[in-house]
Amino acid sequence: MTAAALRIGVLGGTFDPLHHGHLDAADAARRALALTEVVLMPSGTQPHRTSPARVSGYHRFAMAALACAEREGLRVSDLELQASEPSYTSLTLQRLAQAGYAPSQLFFVLGSDAFSQIAHWHDYPAVLDRSHFAVVARTGTPLAALRSRLPDLADRMHAADDQSTGRIQPDSPAVWLVDAETRNVSSSCIRRRLGAAESTGDLLPDSVAAHISRHRLYGAAAPGELLA
Repeated sequence: MTAAALRIGVLGGTFDPLHHGHLDAADAARRALALTEVVLMPSGTQPHRTSPARVSGYHRFAMAALACAEREGLRVSDLELQASEPSYTSLTLQRLAQAGYAPSQLFFVLGSDAFSQIAHWHDYPAVLDRSHFAVVARTGTPLAALRSRLPDLADRMHAADDQSTGRIQPDSPAVWLVDAETRNVSSSCIRRRLGAAESTGDLLPDSVAAHISRHRLYGAAAPGELLA
């Protein structure tokens, strides 16, 4: 594959913990836009969070790495964890440009709920010229509502479907709307369940659940402790 043909998805987040909702979004974007791979990028310091991550960057990176090892087309990067600046998307995309990636090769993956707030992001609207944006449908924020919520961006929005790859222009980053079902999961709900010694069911990959239990993260019991 030539460098020009590379299509790299970037899915950032606190991943505190990483769950199936994150992975569903990554898989949906990869399929809809024929991405070469999706890079999971645990955040360092998130400027919009009112409280820090509950567990260290080491554990958040480890959980993402465990999940990536089990799924095709995913890998993890510590780019934001290693940065001294806050984890603004615009700065991350600038670092990727400095590493040699063109905006046309990058697809920043996020949920429709997060994208609906993009006008409040750091370096808006310039951030939209630093990569494509792959916006995956999320419960409560239908894709159809984005054009009315963000009328200034309506001309940039395109449906991601089987014909998407032929319409991606090398010099014109766009907003690609990915209509896919993703599990309605949140990290805060998982943390509450773990803290209350409740089952997380199928909200987490087995390897991530085992890591949480092994290291007693989020107040989880150690393996076998509940049976003692």
